[in-house]
Amino acid sequence: MSTPQSYTEFEATLDKSNPPSHWPQALQALWYQAKGDWEASHNIAQELHSAMGSLIHAHLHRDEGDDWNAKYWYRQAGRLFPTVSLEEELKQLVNEVIA
Repeated sequence: MSTPQSYTEFEATLDKSNPPSHWPQALQALWYQAKGDWEASHNIAQELHSAMGSLIHAHLHRDEGDDWNAKYWYRQAGRLFPTVSLEEELKQLVNEVIA
């Protein structure tokens, strides 16, 4: 399975048990989050020492309701705390990674 070219293609992979190993780590982390596996997503995100890693980390802490920690990670990524829903933010992050 190749790297998805759209969010719709990404969503179509969510019936699998694991993301493809050749996908970028950021996309794998987002895949686990989309599947509801916060822990697996967090394990990957905390090892991504990049702006995208910080954004995913922020999203995860926002999802768990830890806004203080999330705001820290958004600042690390150079972004403001989002006003969109978690679902919309996840879609935006996926689209950034696959762009």
